[in-house]
Amino acid sequence: MTTVNVYLTFNGNCLEAFNFYKSVFGGEFPYVGRFKDMPAEAGQPVSADDSDKIMHISLPISQETMLMGSDTGGEWAAQFAPGNNFSISISTDSRDNADRFFSGLSAGGTVTMPMGKTFWGDYFGMFTDQFGINWMISFNENPMGM
Repeated sequence: MTTVNVYLTFNGNCLEAFNFYKSVFGGEFPYVGRFKDMPAEAGQPVSADDSDKIMHISLPISQETMLMGSDTGGEWAAQFAPGNNFSISISTDSRDNADRFFSGLSAGGTVTMPMGKTFWGDYFGMFTDQFGINWMISFNENPMGM
């Protein structure tokens, strides 16, 4: 099954925002990861200013819907602006579908992270489409409720 969710990006207040959303929707966070929790081989070193920021958090809204988010930091922080701080996140049931959606939707747009294996286990990529909409595409053979 393919699901579509909203992924929100914050400038250092992600946990505060998600605690607010939790107070409204209820539920529990199945995962809260901070930038300092990333393995060293995942990429760039994390600055002391960014280490306690939220790398990923999720809040189930229903059986099919998950509100997800993170703080911005490092090279991404300069691009943060209210109004462009969300992405449409598509999680699909096969690598072939992930590649098909990524290829089709990113045509004429700007790829910010090509599809590839990530340290958290997903086959994942990000881009901005030709209309300025930010997208995240993922496939995980062993989903953990993130």
